Amino acid sequence: MSTTVSQTYMFGSPCESRQRAQRRPVLVLGVGNVLRSDEGVGVHVVEAMREMLLPGDAEVFDGGTAGLDLLDVISDRRKVIVIDAVQAEHEPGSILRLRPEDLGPDMTDSLSLHEAGFMSALRAAALLSAGPDEVVLFGVRPKEVGWGLKLSDAVAAQVPRIIDLVLAELGGGVLKQSVDPMVPANRKDGMS
Repeated sequence: MSTTVSQTYMFGSPCESRQRAQRRPVLVLGVGNVLRSDEGVGVHVVEAMREMLLPGDAEVFDGGTAGLDLLDVISDRRKVIVIDAVQAEHEPGSILRLRPEDLGPDMTDSLSLHEAGFMSALRAAALLSAGPDEVVLFGVRPKEVGWGLKLSDAVAAQVPRIIDLVLAELGGGVLKQSVDPMVPANRKDGMS
């Protein structure tokens, strides 16, 4: 007599479900396209933060331009802190602290500079009853979004301030070593 055991997993395979159970409840998520200058500010920030000692319940993640693919990354988290470039009527380099409820229904996609962005993934997670408990978005007004790997001076100057704001949201954090936000964490020679 054979017995068949069926397991249902909301997202992916049993292995993915174990990884989900082991991940930290607080996520610092940088999104954007690093090939489009300031549009990649979120990724630059989380890459700089990889060298930091964060509270034990927090982790950083480079979401790049994943859009809806971020659904599994953000689902069932206690808190998600997002850093992204946003279209706003402010000076380049301005930092806005927003929550999803601060955005009108007609603005949630228009703020993001990339298609089907984080807000679409957030709405999908909510529809699946798997949305994060709390979401904070640090939006940065870009100066340059043309092709280029470097942040404009106006936005690059704000990277340390953005990190400070994220650390305040986390309740602290200590820098392991001096970090130059313009040098990728895995490069020690200053070349990008």
